[in-house]
Amino acid sequence: MSNKVLIIGGVAGGASTAARLRRLDESAEIIMFERGSYISYANCGLPYHIGDVIKERSSLLLQTPEAMSAKYNVDVRIESEVISIDKENKFVEVKKTKTGETYKESYDTLVISTGSSPIKPPIEGINSPGIFTLWTVPDTDEIKKYINEKKPKKAAVIGGGFIGLEMAENLHEAGLEVTVVEMLDQVMAPVDYEMAQLVQNNMDMNGVILSLGDGVSKFKIENGSTTITLNSGKTISADLVILSIGVRPNSELAKNAGLKLNQRGGVIVDKHLRTSDPNIYAVGDVIEVEEFISKDKAMVPLAGPANKQGRICANNICGANEEYQGTQGTSVAKVFDLTVASTGANEKTLKRWGKEEGKDYLKTIISQKSHAGYYPGSSELILKLIFSPDGKKIFGAQIVGEDGADKRIDTIATAIRLNASIYDLKELELAYAPPYSSAKDPVNMLGFVAENIIKDKIYFSKWDDINPEKPSKYTLLDIREDVELLVYTMPNAKHIPLGQLRSRLSELNKDDDIIVFCAVGIRSYNAARTLMENGFKNVKVYPAGTNFYKAVYYKYFNAQTPGQDLGNSSNEQQTANYSDNDISSTEIKASIKVDCSGLQCPGPIMKVFETMNKMNDGDIIEVSATDSGFAKDVEAWCRRTGNTLLKTEKNKKENIVFLQKGIGKINTNKLIQSNSVLPQVANDGKTIIVFSGDMDKVLASFIIANGALAMGRPVTMFFTFWGLNVLRKTEKQSIKKPIIDAMFGKMMPRGVNKLKLSKMHMGGMGTAMMKKVMNDKNIDSLEDLIKKAMNNGVKMIACTMSMDVMGITKDELIDGIDYAGVGTYLGDAEESNVNLFI
Repeated sequence: MSNKVLIIGGVAGGASTAARLRRLDESAEIIMFERGSYISYANCGLPYHIGDVIKERSSLLLQTPEAMSAKYNVDVRIESEVISIDKENKFVEVKKTKTGETYKESYDTLVISTGSSPIKPPIEGINSPGIFTLWTVPDTDEIKKYINEKKPKKAAVIGGGFIGLEMAENLHEAGLEVTVVEMLDQVMAPVDYEMAQLVQNNMDMNGVILSLGDGVSKFKIENGSTTITLNSGKTISADLVILSIGVRPNSELAKNAGLKLNQRGGVIVDKHLRTSDPNIYAVGDVIEVEEFISKDKAMVPLAGPANKQGRICANNICGANEEYQGTQGTSVAKVFDLTVASTGANEKTLKRWGKEEGKDYLKTIISQKSHAGYYPGSSELILKLIFSPDGKKIFGAQIVGEDGADKRIDTIATAIRLNASIYDLKELELAYAPPYSSAKDPVNMLGFVAENIIKDKIYFSKWDDINPEKPSKYTLLDIREDVELLVYTMPNAKHIPLGQLRSRLSELNKDDDIIVFCAVGIRSYNAARTLMENGFKNVKVYPAGTNFYKAVYYKYFNAQTPGQDLGNSSNEQQTANYSDNDISSTEIKASIKVDCSGLQCPGPIMKVFETMNKMNDGDIIEVSATDSGFAKDVEAWCRRTGNTLLKTEKNKKENIVFLQKGIGKINTNKLIQSNSVLPQVANDGKTIIVFSGDMDKVLASFIIANGALAMGRPVTMFFTFWGLNVLRKTEKQSIKKPIIDAMFGKMMPRGVNKLKLSKMHMGGMGTAMMKKVMNDKNIDSLEDLIKKAMNNGVKMIACTMSMDVMGITKDELIDGIDYAGVGTYLGDAEESNVNLFI
């Protein structure tokens, strides 16, 4: 005798149940009821049809009723709503939605796949015209029609979850000004607060307005548009409103049939997906599931689990004993040019379960490239992993980035499902070729870093241990290169480039609480290991570096550059305007093009710096980079170095900027840089007259010179009279001189090794002690400081007039210096804003 199976609901869970059931049992009678007009449609694709990314409406319809009937011999009854279930007598009552006619249909087995519906809380005015939810194909049709006919200019999306953010992006792409209102203090609840800031920063750069931590209290139609009053009293005006507050299970039918529900209205099922009635199964958004990590009960409305549950349900109807092993909530979303993905439990959830960081779980946040940095197009990934203190259990992961986030989250999701440890992440052998990954994939790197944390090889600070608006209780150690400081300088940080750290350890206190940071965190780890190996006790690394730091505090840093929208991905390019001859943006022609795509920070800025040094004033350079922060970085660099940012634009994942060497003739009303941030460095050089030949004073001169150079300032040192002895070669030179000149040479010190302290020389003992102390504390010697100054471009001038008076010849002085008179020095002094006499 064949089994008669009725399925209520024809979308994800219901359709997959029907198809699998037919493949297993050709004799079964299968009837599927759908109250709407469509079955098996791509619910997740609806926002992209509104944004015209999916242009054909038919593409959303994965299966038509006619095709499913023909292929699977399923009696598909659309526009047929099941209004009641009689589980004692095993029949359902069905209403034809077009005619209102009702009838009864018996069953042997019943499957409930009624899904969920958007939440519409009882807010005043919520049912007004122009306010929509998006959940079905007809919803999409209504919104598309409204946009085409009413041509709204402003849209408000209420809710910052997956659909809300996808709608925000697609409405923005359709040309609307978009505001997202979210009651929580962050968007995208499945990820933790700091990871959500990366998404919010990107939305802000793309021109979407965010109103967070504020719910809606009232909607009111005024003059054809909707005034939205928030709980704070703030009001927002919109021509179109999309409600994306959340969903609730469509469980009224199951409740009225006497099936057991949880407190949130979810239908309770066992591991085999049976309800409290053994003849009734339930799948999809309507059911309560087991949360895979905690084994607690939860509601997780996702399409992937619904489809898998449909398959298991069909297997069990046909006699299998298959169990659904729980939902771990793996999810992914595209938000403009970013992908945000998560799996398992986030840190907020662990804390809600009563777990304590350090005791019950550990975490790491790292920055990695999506593929080999030397291959064009690589971009940054920020990855967060949460794991047990022994590393044997992975609780969850979150990833945000432009490329490759999806495959990494899938890898970690698989590892979690197979109960893998962080040590297994280390061992995973993943496909590698430069266009796709690195030899050590970001997933492997998570395993390496997690192991280092467990074995006390590294300690990470919390992301909010440093706040740009508050004084820090930590000693901040910046180990980036000098040129990187032109982009961003961490206030009150000690700057020691990584390559100089070992020789300058004495500048740090071994008992201080130190947080080390670089651009992305890799160099910081090396620096932290150096410090720890040299006896420093309290050293932490700031996670994912300054790029992450600036992103999580994006509100503060974006506010530092008023009037900017450097990440705008619209077709309107922001340009500078040459007011004198009115050259349009399309006529900005670059004489040099530089591709910095995929370069590891600080690669892009370094490459721009090197290229600019070879250019002539007025030359224009076009630079492309995949680093998402590059446009902001190069803007700051221009302000600090006296160059001009002409234009920024976005081409898919590439940030493209046009720079002009020097300060161009710019109409500041149209320039990307506002008046308040125009370059202020026209006379930013430093000039130093070195008159003294005392060791301590000369030492101070070169420390100041090297410091100024690190800030990108041109430095001229003018050596005159006794200061000329600094430049003398240490070896005696065989030069014939007049007797007076020769006597002068014998009386004066020959080179830096012979210089004496101005005080406490004590017959050479004090000077020797000073040199020993400097060596013991790894302070650069005067010889090393001079070499660094020369190598880094300090202009060192020997005064020719003083040389003549002192009887010093060019052959006696070191190589690499210039010879000039006071006129040359004064010319440089006029272009400087600091002039020192030492």
